[in-house]
Amino acid sequence: MNWIADNFGLILELTLAHLWQSAIPIVLGFLLSLPLGWVAWRYRLVRGPVVILTGLLYTIPSLALLILLPAVIGISTRDPANLIIGLTIYAIAILVRAVADGLDSVDPAIRQSATAIGYGGFRRFWTVDFPLAAPVVLAGLRVTAVSTISLATVGILVGVENLGYLFTNGLQRRIIAEVFAGVIAVVVIALVIDLLLLLAGRALMPWTRAVKNPNAARRPARIVRAAA
Repeated sequence: MNWIADNFGLILELTLAHLWQSAIPIVLGFLLSLPLGWVAWRYRLVRGPVVILTGLLYTIPSLALLILLPAVIGISTRDPANLIIGLTIYAIAILVRAVADGLDSVDPAIRQSATAIGYGGFRRFWTVDFPLAAPVVLAGLRVTAVSTISLATVGILVGVENLGYLFTNGLQRRIIAEVFAGVIAVVVIALVIDLLLLLAGRALMPWTRAVKNPNAARRPARIVRAAA
């Protein structure tokens, strides 16, 4: 543990680098997955190809992707943008299906009611469809966040410095405390981001909070029958 105390500044620097390298793909993946997921939900003929093709992106080996991307888009392998683009691709692979499934979970009767009172397609999506689909989307986003934070460590294999440095350097120098520090830092980041997403979901979607008494929703019907 003396190694951790002596190198706390390095751990903090790598943690901050790891955090922003992970946060940008999570946000970009979410923003890009919204229209793709909507298209997959709205147009049934293309849903299969869109969901399957985006899902297949996740099967690409991460190291191979980080080596191929620079040759395709013309950037350095060691450029953090290489890692960010790669992680964004993986985020899209998870989130497109989550968005499509979330929109599928909305009761069609609610959509019809919103249309009947004059909601246009754009307004209905942001005020009815997306809020009701949000719990499913949030679940996918939480999985994406944890996955992205974990995958980001692969960046060190192509020269992008983050917490993955502690793994490779610690193994090469046989410093177990250094590897242990890297593992703990990655886990802490993942837990913090997941907790923040959970709290944000509870704050923005109060209607998703579980009813403490499952019989509470039945009481009004019982009262009506009793009064009759």
